[in-house]
Amino acid sequence: MASKSTLLISTSFLLFFFSTTTTTIQLCFAQIPGNNLDRPQSDSDCTGRWIHIRQLPPSFNLDLLSNCSGYPLFNDFCPHLANNGLGQKTHNISHSWYRTDPLMLEVIFHRRMLEYPCLASDPQSANAVYLPYYAGIDALRYLYGPDYNSSSEQGLNLFDFLTNDDPVSWYRHMGQDHFLVLARPAMDFSQPLRNDPPLWGTSLLELPQFFNVTALTVEARAWPWQEHAVPYPTSFHPPNLSLLETWLQRARRSRRTTLMMFAGGGGVGNNPNIRKSIRSECENNTKANNATSNNNLGRFGSGGVRYTKLCDIVDCSHGICEYDPIRFMRPMLQASFCLQPPGDTPTRRSTFDSIVAGCIPVFFEDSSAKTQYGWHLPEDRYGEFSVFIPKEDVVFKETRVLDVLRSIPRAKVRRMRENVLEMIPRVMYRRHGSSMGLRAKKDAFDLAIDGVLNKIKSRVPVQPRVFP
Repeated sequence: MASKSTLLISTSFLLFFFSTTTTTIQLCFAQIPGNNLDRPQSDSDCTGRWIHIRQLPPSFNLDLLSNCSGYPLFNDFCPHLANNGLGQKTHNISHSWYRTDPLMLEVIFHRRMLEYPCLASDPQSANAVYLPYYAGIDALRYLYGPDYNSSSEQGLNLFDFLTNDDPVSWYRHMGQDHFLVLARPAMDFSQPLRNDPPLWGTSLLELPQFFNVTALTVEARAWPWQEHAVPYPTSFHPPNLSLLETWLQRARRSRRTTLMMFAGGGGVGNNPNIRKSIRSECENNTKANNATSNNNLGRFGSGGVRYTKLCDIVDCSHGICEYDPIRFMRPMLQASFCLQPPGDTPTRRSTFDSIVAGCIPVFFEDSSAKTQYGWHLPEDRYGEFSVFIPKEDVVFKETRVLDVLRSIPRAKVRRMRENVLEMIPRVMYRRHGSSMGLRAKKDAFDLAIDGVLNKIKSRVPVQPRVFP
């Protein structure tokens, strides 16, 4: 049976590597060899886990990348295509840190899929079918480009291809065994089909043709069964176990001299909102501490923990932190708690940045994480690694975030931080081509695959594999 597995996995799949210049992007291609490092020992290791990568025309993926500088109203994302979507290294000698753009999740996921150990060349014998469609990148032409008035049409050409090129694979389960990745919140693909004039977003997830397809997105809506959220990619992508363990030790030993910190923008308008309340509390506390600088009692937390700073704000307005992780990771390493208030949408990449830094996240609404990332952050364990303070209590009932956090016993803070550190492998996307030792630890990609297979299995019964 192992030889049949080898036959399936040795099927040619394109890898893509990007080198950027100031004006062009050069696409180079290679092939994955048949002796894939992740290959299972036997077919039995892949029972119920076979995935077929649907071969799509390049207009649905690679061709979209060649227009990376073609959206004047959007940032030029050409530099972020480097290292198969991880972006450029933060510095030349870095092995784990990159200037990663979350919009590249579709590219990162595609690259990792090519290393998946249970690839099936025949869609009829697969338990799931992955569609390498870069929907978030394709959406740019509807959101920022010339096709704004046609935003309800995103996905129609993909459906036409799937049903005409290989109708048997699609209609076998009416698309219920298919899945794709969306590197934008689901709301960006949820414009009602008959909106006239069109509002923000496209209608990809509103098309009845795709109601059965599982969509992995960085932020899901509460009601559609087919959507499930996966972590935003951070800038941390270690290639081996040693570098991961070195980082874990650094985060564990880091001196936490700040009680709480917030990295982000917003909160400067006239209307009451959680970010404005956080900024006001932080600024007022700083002024009070400056006025009573000789009185250090206000700088102690519960259990006698002394902080040199009670609150720190890293202003990330206008996207200045987006591709500079050093700007916010250092303050996060120095803080015990990292505040995660919702902004334009409930979720934040900063949630996962703070976990990577070993900084305990503080949430203000359940939809920021608890009801989103159940495959990666178990819902029944949130009290063990995070703090929840209802935003209404802070904004309208004058609850002070500092008071809540200072009341948490020192021993509990230590336990919570250890639990956060344990979560780091679960929310990071390790580098493609990583070492065997690191592959033994399931990362965000692995847990997403486990989740999507279980989700599809609940709707499509596992069928025996048939070999030619």
